Amino acid sequence: MKNVKNIISLLLVIVFAVFVSNYDESAQAAAQLSTGTVSISGESFGIKMHTAGVLVISAAEVQTEAGTKNPAGALGLRAGDVITEIDGKAMADCAAVSTAIEKSGGKEVIITYQRAGEKKSVALKPELSVGDGTYKAGLWIRDSSAGIGTVTFYDKDGNFAALGHGVTDVDTHTLMPLSDGEALQSEIIGFSKAQKGSAGELYGVLGDTKIGNITKNTEGGVYGKSVNATTGRRYIPVAQPKQIKRGKATLLTTIDKNGVQEFEVEIQFVSRFGTAYKDMIVKMTDERLLEQTGGILQGMSGSPIVQNGRFVGALTHVFVNRPELGYAVFGYKMVNLSKQ
Repeated sequence: MKNVKNIISLLLVIVFAVFVSNYDESAQAAAQLSTGTVSISGESFGIKMHTAGVLVISAAEVQTEAGTKNPAGALGLRAGDVITEIDGKAMADCAAVSTAIEKSGGKEVIITYQRAGEKKSVALKPELSVGDGTYKAGLWIRDSSAGIGTVTFYDKDGNFAALGHGVTDVDTHTLMPLSDGEALQSEIIGFSKAQKGSAGELYGVLGDTKIGNITKNTEGGVYGKSVNATTGRRYIPVAQPKQIKRGKATLLTTIDKNGVQEFEVEIQFVSRFGTAYKDMIVKMTDERLLEQTGGILQGMSGSPIVQNGRFVGALTHVFVNRPELGYAVFGYKMVNLSKQ
């Protein structure tokens, strides 16, 4: 019996070793796709996005003459669902949904929606609200999003990358389904300082000058086509994971009207397995930055990190209880996403 246990343990070790070996080979093969160079940025920019369909924020109650009713909630519609059609007509924005519901006159309509990539439909009977005399489906919905972040890099093909994570809805925390969007120049006008247990935040004003068109909103960042020329930029190599070491590095970011600045950071952890775009842990060590901001601020997501003359990654998330620490995504992953 003991020999059987030893054999099983040995087999588990061998299987695990093969898994790790294959994983490392796959990761390195993926990294090889990111040949070439990029021009790192660190500039603040504004985001304007419109959803593909209309995002459901929550179901809502409707006050009717017969009492309170929740037509959408009763049918199972919930936060994160994306309404694409009503009675076969495409729904581009909130106004289109409201108009379709009102024109129903209380008659049943067919609502088609997406949930986790699966197409579904329900027959919903709008209810007449005694509050304003209009028909309602009992839904809170959203069709756009805006905010600020940081541009990570531009490449020689005119692509740009930013944020290092996707734009998610503030209420549902789901990835915003992109219809179209714009990247605009922005001006930082101030910030709230980071403190333990409370994330700080950059405050900016969106300008009218377009940086480019946003074409992709992914878990690994926002991507698009720049409207600016690629000539005259300084390009540096993209690091592969095996070239990234624990130790000193440089972060480029914008925290005030002085524009892009360089700050010293320390890469404290480099993942061998590249889990969910949280590939590195980075510590802010520059006393200037820490004195001014207290650590990482919301809006700094996408700030590029350089080590030994190579682009290694971009800042993505802050540790709320330790704002001097944050996660970063490998740069090669963002480069690959920008080309897909």
